[in-house]
Amino acid sequence: MLGTHDLALFVFSALLLNITPGQDTLYIVGRSASQGWRAGAVAALGIGAGCMVHITAAAFGLSALLAASASAFTVLKLAGAAYLIYIGVSLLRSARAAAATNLAPSALRSIFVQGFWTNVLNPKVALFFLAFLPQFVEAGAAGSPVPFLFLGLVFNLNGTLWNLFVAWSAAQVGRALDGGAALWFNRGVGALFVYLGARLALSEK
Repeated sequence: MLGTHDLALFVFSALLLNITPGQDTLYIVGRSASQGWRAGAVAALGIGAGCMVHITAAAFGLSALLAASASAFTVLKLAGAAYLIYIGVSLLRSARAAAATNLAPSALRSIFVQGFWTNVLNPKVALFFLAFLPQFVEAGAAGSPVPFLFLGLVFNLNGTLWNLFVAWSAAQVGRALDGGAALWFNRGVGALFVYLGARLALSEK
């Protein structure tokens, strides 16, 4: 279909990869548990939008340029690490956990943008799509962006649905926490983001 093969295997493999926890999951869980379902859902949509950037880059060969250029990889890696640390520090400095029922549109936009850039600035996501998607593209269609875009959309749709479920589940847990526990949970997520940022900065290509 559309220059792809073994689509059922791709969907199954993608689902296994989608449910594997990572920094995207951590961001969604942190937002959902401390600020409720709406915040978590917006975070999931922001991450999905960021994922589309990597899918498009893989389809049109930009990820291959990133993989081939050590300097480009390093710049993106350091930018991503700095952004993760920035988010982590902002969460650590939170004076309180934002109320789930009092999220202004500007706050939701900020959550979406943070989710978007958390994903876009992760060079390992770009390299993942570059390595994973071609395995399910027919040899005769390898030069076309269509199969890459199709597979990427399937992957992203499954991932977004899973992330929305994670957001809902974490929001239920968050409702059981009192204000103090929610605040410290938020700060714990912030500390993990600082750690992930530092690990990304020190990682090798």
